[in-house]
Amino acid sequence: MCAAASGDLRPSVAVEIPLLGDERRKNWAKVITNVDETHSSGWAFDGTFIAAGGVQDVAVGAVILLYGERGSRSNPQIEAQLLTVNGDATLTHHESAKGRAWARTLRDRAVELLDAEAEVPITPRAWHPDLMSYGDEALHEELRRRKD
Repeated sequence: MCAAASGDLRPSVAVEIPLLGDERRKNWAKVITNVDETHSSGWAFDGTFIAAGGVQDVAVGAVILLYGERGSRSNPQIEAQLLTVNGDATLTHHESAKGRAWARTLRDRAVELLDAEAEVPITPRAWHPDLMSYGDEALHEELRRRKD
């Protein structure tokens, strides 16, 4: 299994999440936090659903899975995409898949993207005289940030 960093401290940006497929058919978007490599269906992708077809606040570097269907209910044409969120509130497209094997097609690439975006944990350092060069307001602001 591959998982994104927990305790995410990355800033969020307002980004337009595209609607994939026909709005009358099944479509959704999910911020992926984990990929279970033992599954080859959509159940392999863990995360939080977000609304597609509008603006959402999403963490910079997040991996988004889009899913959409076109065509008739009895014969849907499935399409899925993997995107990442950039700091300038744009999306980078990484891979697309069509058809019923979309999940297996995208699974390995999703693992790669999550591994690439995993943050190195912040390790606390001991007090150092360099801290004396910071003003009181800067130190107070940092303490407020850490409390939130």
